[in-house]
Amino acid sequence: MAETAYRFGAFELSPRDRLLKKDGVAMALQPKAFDALLCLVNRSQHLVSKQELTNTLWPRVHVSEANLTNTIVSLRKIVGRDAIRTVSRHGYSFELTVTGEPGVGQRTYERFVRAKELTAQRSLESMYLARDLYWTCLAEDPAFAPAWAWLGRCCWFLAKFSSGSSASVEVARSALQRAFALDPDLACAHQFYTFVEVDTGHAGDAMHRLFERLERHPGEPESFAGLVPVLRFCGLLNESIQAHKRAAQMDPAAITSVAHSLFLAGDYAGAIESYGGRAAYYLDAAAWAAMGKRSRAQALLRGRLSQTPLSRLMTALMSSLLALLEGRNKQAVRLMNESDTSCDPEIQYYFARHYARLGLVDAAITALKSANQSGFTCAPHTLKSDRWLAALQKHPKFASLLSDAEFRVAHAKRVFASHSDPGRTSQSKTRI
Repeated sequence: MAETAYRFGAFELSPRDRLLKKDGVAMALQPKAFDALLCLVNRSQHLVSKQELTNTLWPRVHVSEANLTNTIVSLRKIVGRDAIRTVSRHGYSFELTVTGEPGVGQRTYERFVRAKELTAQRSLESMYLARDLYWTCLAEDPAFAPAWAWLGRCCWFLAKFSSGSSASVEVARSALQRAFALDPDLACAHQFYTFVEVDTGHAGDAMHRLFERLERHPGEPESFAGLVPVLRFCGLLNESIQAHKRAAQMDPAAITSVAHSLFLAGDYAGAIESYGGRAAYYLDAAAWAAMGKRSRAQALLRGRLSQTPLSRLMTALMSSLLALLEGRNKQAVRLMNESDTSCDPEIQYYFARHYARLGLVDAAITALKSANQSGFTCAPHTLKSDRWLAALQKHPKFASLLSDAEFRVAHAKRVFASHSDPGRTSQSKTRI
């Protein structure tokens, strides 16, 4: 049976009845406070900007910020001070775990919450378990839009890193399309669709879409998090890093791919620091190797390859680096040559570094050109400053490779400026 209320802690919040209960007892709540709580709970664990709350509570009416502050103070007296976190200068986040929501059965929602926890672990084993739970949720409730979105995210991960990639690609696309059909404004669907666009050579389209979304939802950290890989794939490393900082300001718990942006910028220590807190595979080991800490990189790779179930592509990426570091050059080359990177063009950059380190400059140039053609622009700064790519600069095709990257980045900068320039005619500007 579907729920009629949000559940969190001892509370039930019913949008239909406009009623808040604690332990089954109705609580007195002013209309504006109810609307604010509903808005926060609906976006639990995510930032809701002051602007969005104000527009929701007082549409088309100018009020001082004190009105919103007083409303939040009154809510905290009822649901608890720690239930609503202030995100300095930006807004508020509802911190209690929501265990049920209207229109979704209690057991279905419990499965959904568990599936999201498994997805966050980012291992193949956890992703397969999460995928099965999402399918169970959708069998019970085919109109559950967030479950379709999270299924899409899960299947795209499996498309990139598991052996059954072709089937997962189609399921991921279909699941995200279904989520959009059910809820065109669903934040997580927009966030997850960004991964698909970026990995399939449409980073420019993703940039347009996310900036347009930020004009409607300027305080949405998911959109800034999505811009991190988008801008990196366009060769805009500094802008990518700034997008991460904006996301983290709004939501300190926001997870982004900024570690890769820092790596390409040559900040290997920063990449290692940013890479922690979730399943670790390749990047920190590559960063240690780039800093000359060969033994540490080898130890990390050996441990993970022996203990963690990995996809063919991730195994090839990690094993080729380990083979390179251990002098098993032929094996490193074979692993890279046999890999399918069609769902992750950025890995071609890392393979290019391996090829170049092995002295196979032609193969490195080919890998970077392939990445370019698939939608990943290696930033000119990286081409010129990455020491592992230094041998490429003497290659006769390096000048054209660099020129092409500079042309693509210049175009991306113009597009970026058209969205973030404070002189734009749009009433809402997004600054990074």
